[in-house]
Amino acid sequence: MSGRTTIAVVNQKGGVGKTTIALGLASAAAHAGRQVVVIDLDPQANATTGLAVWDPAVTVDRALEAERPGVLTEVLCPSGWPADLGRLPLVAPSSPALAAREPQLATDPVGAQDRLQVAMEGLACELAIIDCPPSLGLLTVNGLFAADRALIVTEPAAWASDGVQQITRTIHRISQRRGGALTIAGIAVNRLGRTRDARYWHDQLVEQYGDEVLPPVHLRAAVAEAAAQSLPIHALGHRPGAPEAAAELEAVLERILPIGAPDAAVRPATFASPPAAAS
Repeated sequence: MSGRTTIAVVNQKGGVGKTTIALGLASAAAHAGRQVVVIDLDPQANATTGLAVWDPAVTVDRALEAERPGVLTEVLCPSGWPADLGRLPLVAPSSPALAAREPQLATDPVGAQDRLQVAMEGLACELAIIDCPPSLGLLTVNGLFAADRALIVTEPAAWASDGVQQITRTIHRISQRRGGALTIAGIAVNRLGRTRDARYWHDQLVEQYGDEVLPPVHLRAAVAEAAAQSLPIHALGHRPGAPEAAAELEAVLERILPIGAPDAAVRPATFASPPAAAS
């Protein structure tokens, strides 16, 4: 795994914009000339279509089925993003058929958790981004077993802190199983609006998790516009809100994978113990 940092983008709660952050980071990395692979583990395949990949011939499901070292390279395809973005990401695409893989994995008493890790052996890139499903099933567990770091995505809303606590405990348990090989990259707060309520919940997250909370990504129409057109945020140029959104995503990327010092990103990070469950 030398030379590659693998980030699993996670939250067991849906609708927080996990895929938006995953694709925003891919856009920022590609714009900076970094070699990126996006692995779409969500059967909804939003990252796949967000990368402008339609009806792929093979998907990540084949890699999970094969249980063969390095097989992921056989399912990679180029994204359909504009060629002038930078170094375009490669994609391990998903499809709704992946939903049937999870119960099949559950029948494997030995290799259910590390199929993706095995498939990724020898994958040559600087950054691999795994977009996990909004659940704690075996697909997400595979993503966390394959990752060096977990990026938790949340929104500044009621119960956000509870959701972060739950996924943090899961990451901590998997890290223990892996001898500390999995750390938390941070907490990405997505869709921060300008309301008093949003600011309150964001401040609650900062109060509880401190420096683990990364620079926020604000609620902007440009981000939704990019997603609707299957474009990277950096391709929207000077449309209102696009440069600001791009800069915010670059700031998140810089925190989890420093642009000026790529090797620094693979240093062991301090793993914060998860908060105790509320009584």
